[in-house]
Amino acid sequence: VTKFKIPSHLSSVLDKEVAGPSTETITESDFPDQSFKPKVQMPFKRAPGQNPRKVEVERRRRLYLSFDIAELLASKGIDSNQLMPRHYDPDNIPPIEETKDSVFPIYLPLNVFDNDEFDCRTPEEWISLGLEPGSSDRKPVPGKALLPTDDVLGHEDPKNQELIYEWIDVGVLDYDKETELYLVHKTDSKGLVRDEEGKPILNGGITPEG
Repeated sequence: VTKFKIPSHLSSVLDKEVAGPSTETITESDFPDQSFKPKVQMPFKRAPGQNPRKVEVERRRRLYLSFDIAELLASKGIDSNQLMPRHYDPDNIPPIEETKDSVFPIYLPLNVFDNDEFDCRTPEEWISLGLEPGSSDRKPVPGKALLPTDDVLGHEDPKNQELIYEWIDVGVLDYDKETELYLVHKTDSKGLVRDEEGKPILNGGITPEG
């Protein structure tokens, strides 16, 4: 009889032991679980014949996750890359045959059309979704933002004709009441919101040093 010896690489051995499907979250995420839950206007006490609140929340969560804003806009004939106004270039005006609807370039920014009348949450409520129970650190909130693919040129000249704008996964870090703008940070290839040192960005990126 020999004594049972624990292998030095026990964690890697346990990782390979997969019994079957599981509801456990095995992917790493910098977003709180509650930040993905939709707001549902339902009583907590279920009436006869109605779905339980948890079932309705899960159904809507899966429904909303199946939506893609770029595909929804494209289905209406809207090119997301054309939503951002660009510098007017009188020397490169396309012929009328190629402009389809109008010879005038887009010149109004999107915030002119902002309408929060049907928003289910206020900006402060959206940001508060990053607070987990029992934690003082506020995590980012998942979102989509229309941003240039070239970060350097996008910061220097956001209306440059050479820029390509796409809907990109971001982490919403903070909200400015005065400008009514959100501070966002692009996610990396793993869907994480990390700083240059690879650390999670918490509390809107504000550190004790500033």
